[in-house]
Amino acid sequence: MDDQAPKRRKEDQPSRRLRKGMYILPSLFTTLNIAAGYYAILQITHATVAEPWHLDNAAKAIGFAVLFDGLDGRIARMTKTSSDFGRELDSLADVITFGLAPALLAWMWGFRLLPSLSNAELHTKLLQLGAISSFLFLIAGTSRLARFNITVNPQPSNPGRPGKKYFVGMPIPASAGVVAAMVHFSDGEPVSSWWMALTWLLVVVALAYLMVSTWRFYSFKEIDLRSRQPFRLIGLRLRHTRRLPRLHEFSFETGPRLSC
Repeated sequence: MDDQAPKRRKEDQPSRRLRKGMYILPSLFTTLNIAAGYYAILQITHATVAEPWHLDNAAKAIGFAVLFDGLDGRIARMTKTSSDFGRELDSLADVITFGLAPALLAWMWGFRLLPSLSNAELHTKLLQLGAISSFLFLIAGTSRLARFNITVNPQPSNPGRPGKKYFVGMPIPASAGVVAAMVHFSDGEPVSSWWMALTWLLVVVALAYLMVSTWRFYSFKEIDLRSRQPFRLIGLRLRHTRRLPRLHEFSFETGPRLSC
């Protein structure tokens, strides 16, 4: 019996090493997420009116980070390697990449590089309000992550909303993606008028509100990429969610309740 025990332990070693390696795989994508956020911040600091393409590079980096953020969680679930360390690392990465980086990008693109206006006082006020709105975006995103981390039961309180199919509040990667998309589609060219800066101010504040609101957003977690028709299911869900909410289903506490 004693001679067979070491053999069994040696036979178990390859599987244990493979298991440890599988735990590292999701963390690698989370590390790529952090790297993309760091790169975006570096590009933002180098941006000027003469070189706005740095802002476009930052927006692209945030877009890739959204992809990495979706992959690390999905890989962890597929390989059954979810851990407390991975969840905490992912949350800290999201604060950097989807909180700080897009907040700086929103401020630099919409307010800091705004050309000097004839009314110097208005220009100063827009800079100040832009800094405040960008901070609101950052603190709302951080609060959204904190609320998600401490949620024991993800089941929404209103009926007809199955547990993990919906997020409570707009996810921070989606909000960061909106900021990055706006900058990217303008090729990084900063806002050039006071009314555009004011509109951008309202957009940033609205994104901050949606993150801390109790509105329900479809999570797409029920989509099985291994299925033969995952994109058909996505199309059906998107077509279904475009239906307008009925007046009697609107609640100021939970937002419009789309019928499922």
